[in-house]
Amino acid sequence: MTSTEPQPTGKPSFLRVLRDQRKTCLVALALMVASFWIAGQLGEWRLAGCIAGGVFLGLLNHLVTEYWLLKTISSGANPTRNQMIVSTVMRLAVLTVVAVGFAVIFWPDGIGLLLGLAIFRLIALVMTTLPLLKELKNP
Repeated sequence: MTSTEPQPTGKPSFLRVLRDQRKTCLVALALMVASFWIAGQLGEWRLAGCIAGGVFLGLLNHLVTEYWLLKTISSGANPTRNQMIVSTVMRLAVLTVVAVGFAVIFWPDGIGLLLGLAIFRLIALVMTTLPLLKELKNP
């Protein structure tokens, strides 16, 4: 193996992913509680549940992606671009079908599920980008 190839890092497990992503899990939990705290006070419990469900789906998607990456890196395999595209498209297709299905079933409050997904995605993106920017700033 050359130094540019990924090094196996032990056996991948979903528990390890949960430990590695504990900040993200805590932020997601805070967002879910906040949705009930804010929308619940307005009497919109169903909307609060849908927003929390969207955040949960976003977190689940994030954790599954991290687990797939950990499994891939641990195996030492170098996935092709097509393998990564197929994996991503399948995961996002399932997520889309579930999210849109719940949004339609619980309409009009179900739109909160899509809002929860979007909010979580934005927060996860910021949480991922900030450490990278710090690392680029301090070489």
